[in-house]
Amino acid sequence: MIYDLIVIGGGAAGFFAAIAHAESGGGSTLIVERASSVLSKVKISGGGRCNVTHACFQPKELTKNYPRGSKALLGPLHRFGVEDTIEWFRSRGVELKTEADGRMFPTTDRSQTIIDCLEGAASSAGVEIRTGCGVREIAPGEVFALETDHGEKLEGRHVLVATGGTRLAAGARLATLLGHSLETAVPSLFTFKIRDPRFEGLPGVAVAETECRVIGSKLVSSGPLLITHHGVSGPGILRLSAWGARDLADVGYRFTLQVNWLPGIEGAAVAEVFNGQRESAGKQKIETRSPFHVIPKRLWVRIIGAAGIPLEQTWADLNKNQRKALVSELTRAQFEVVGKSLNKDEFVTCGGVRLKEINPKTMESRLCPGLYFAGEVTDVDGITGGFNFQNAWTSGHLAGVAAANAGSGDA
Repeated sequence: MIYDLIVIGGGAAGFFAAIAHAESGGGSTLIVERASSVLSKVKISGGGRCNVTHACFQPKELTKNYPRGSKALLGPLHRFGVEDTIEWFRSRGVELKTEADGRMFPTTDRSQTIIDCLEGAASSAGVEIRTGCGVREIAPGEVFALETDHGEKLEGRHVLVATGGTRLAAGARLATLLGHSLETAVPSLFTFKIRDPRFEGLPGVAVAETECRVIGSKLVSSGPLLITHHGVSGPGILRLSAWGARDLADVGYRFTLQVNWLPGIEGAAVAEVFNGQRESAGKQKIETRSPFHVIPKRLWVRIIGAAGIPLEQTWADLNKNQRKALVSELTRAQFEVVGKSLNKDEFVTCGGVRLKEINPKTMESRLCPGLYFAGEVTDVDGITGGFNFQNAWTSGHLAGVAAANAGSGDA
């Protein structure tokens, strides 16, 4: 049979596009997925809770969270934005909740809730799904001719590529076969590997607000920092990795990270706190507790040691040079980054199909009529917090509806 739409990729964007197409009267819809299961990234996202979107309802403000693709997303977000996403899930029995930082999750705190919703909607709409079915070749014509990894022939009047980040080359190869060019793919949203005695034995220690910058560049980010077994993570670090994805790749993920553990407090003010400690707690050992409640005790002890101050020393004996060294370790601590790691088995890719080759109103290729793109296969990526999923919902919905309208002659 000739399908009205073949969606290549069984992730969030692919499912949303297929459902939109089928529910809009687009006709027969098939999802093909190379892996043995669908929606695997949805399963692990948000620590297994699925960060569906972000409670930012103004498209212009929302686009500020996309290091690449912000301008191209503005129009699409006006057509299908965060409120539309919330209502889409609510109308299918899934309520979302908003956490203090703006991230939105299903009230069940289970990603399976989102998977069940998407699979149920696809089934109700008559979407066919085939797993273990990668696409090896694709050729345009009056209908698109596809060949699977198993040699099976498939035909579709329209094709939508939603294979996820082009880092793994599947979507990239298919896009180039159809005449598209790509922005080079590099990882985004990754953690930093650091081997430093100041962090040894401290995995799990977190500081609620820090300012981190890459020495020798303009890259700077604020936010929580988490010490891990391999280095540092947390929203502040992930934002830095997203905005610096290309620059950090260019230096082989080896650079100097500067951390200010007390952002918003000038060095002179920090020194004044130490003077106050000398007067009010002069006989107390410096290592007893940090005068800054935001610094956990175990980290404070390491900071003291890095400043060259004996743990037995009292505040009264803190000399001028020691004060200077301690201020430096608190506001300008430097760490050598020696590589990157995945963020909780998740990955986001910077790069993909060039946006100038795609119509942002319909997500249809400007080079190959009947070909559509959705999700991370395009050169759009967001910081952590639900923004990449929102791009998947937005682009998937627009592409699916546009393909349905094209098939009915309403485009």
